[in-house]
Amino acid sequence: MKLGIIIETKEYEKSWNAMRFAVTAKKTGHEVKVFLMGEAVEIENMTHEKYDVAAQVQAFAELDGEILACGTCLKSRNMEGSDVCPISTMIDCVQMVEWADKVVTF
Repeated sequence: MKLGIIIETKEYEKSWNAMRFAVTAKKTGHEVKVFLMGEAVEIENMTHEKYDVAAQVQAFAELDGEILACGTCLKSRNMEGSDVCPISTMIDCVQMVEWADKVVTF
């Protein structure tokens, strides 16, 4: 199945669970794309003693998972895209939703 995941929060536990879901879906053979928008564009560097979001982001990247980050949301935070989370557009988000069999939001 093709799964699109939209993450809009940088709340540690929710972001961690969203990325755990993405990693698990990849490990069980699904095609997965993640789109970050709003404050979620900050999750690549989020670490917490209990909810290590950055580690889940890295695990997803190591499984060749695709993460896209909203360029407008990055720019509003004076951030740039990265190798793991390249800068993307709302068109990319629409295309991900069109591509996906199911879309999950966090």
